[in-house]
Amino acid sequence: MICSGFAEPARLELRTEGTPSPGPGEVLVAVEAAGIGFVDNLIAKGLYQVRPPLPYTPGLTAAGHVAAVGAGVTSPVVGDRVAVLLTGYGGCASHLLRPAGTVVPIPDEVSADIAATAIENYGTVLYAVTERVVIRPGTAVVVLGAGGGIGLAAVDVARALGARVVAVASTEAKRAAALAAGAHTALGYENLKNGIREATGGGADVVVDPVGGEATEQALRALAAGGTLCVIGFASGGIPRLPANVVLLRNRSVVGVDWGDWSREDEGAARELVRDMLSRIAGGEIHPPVPEPVAFADAAAAFGRIDRGEVVGKLVLRP
Repeated sequence: MICSGFAEPARLELRTEGTPSPGPGEVLVAVEAAGIGFVDNLIAKGLYQVRPPLPYTPGLTAAGHVAAVGAGVTSPVVGDRVAVLLTGYGGCASHLLRPAGTVVPIPDEVSADIAATAIENYGTVLYAVTERVVIRPGTAVVVLGAGGGIGLAAVDVARALGARVVAVASTEAKRAAALAAGAHTALGYENLKNGIREATGGGADVVVDPVGGEATEQALRALAAGGTLCVIGFASGGIPRLPANVVLLRNRSVVGVDWGDWSREDEGAARELVRDMLSRIAGGEIHPPVPEPVAFADAAAAFGRIDRGEVVGKLVLRP
């Protein structure tokens, strides 16, 4: 799948090329599933903070099996099921060349579809709760954008940690998905500050915010004493300017959560986090939603659906 120019909506085309061969230290992964979601669409439109050189192949995550190995590779072996976290791009392809040490084994209990679509979203949330903020049993966690990929992952992980989860989403379908993922209650964005305070019994301990825009300040004002706002993204398109006095009052905190930057800076730690995530899925601790499959021929239309906010969670492309 090739994106040859940044445009809105994203313009993609299929291209057929020869299958590459792995060099020394490399493995060839036959892709069975490539996850696509909000960030992939943002990159294709040229609106993300990082722009790949054109032309490029979209896709930040993929999963499949090892089809061939290069000289000197003893693990993994041909046939092993593996997940691929791409620090660049390229997941939307039938085959990927990767250094052998960068792929992560997939447990038998986890499908390729789940592995490909969970890595980015659940990786972001697990990074947040292990490195940026503390969630304990009973913590009042509010998740904005709770029907999106990050939002549903945040609901699921917070539930697994014993939090009381309030989901905020824009449509009935997305609120229903968040409730099914484990949220205790679900709200719309109307009168958000008061809605959060009422739903949490006085204020949120943690707000997970991949949305931005006007909702961010309302959520900030709804934090309890010592509460933390986790800034993950700006799906609404608006980057808020937050009043510092509201942060100061009641000892609130605002923290950034940039899984992508962290995973590029510390690839080894990122792989271990993905390994831990897949183990948690296999053990039934967390439950990523089963994604809707899309054929490669329909990828452009799928990106359009993501752009219009019609997708709950993420989609999975199958070569």
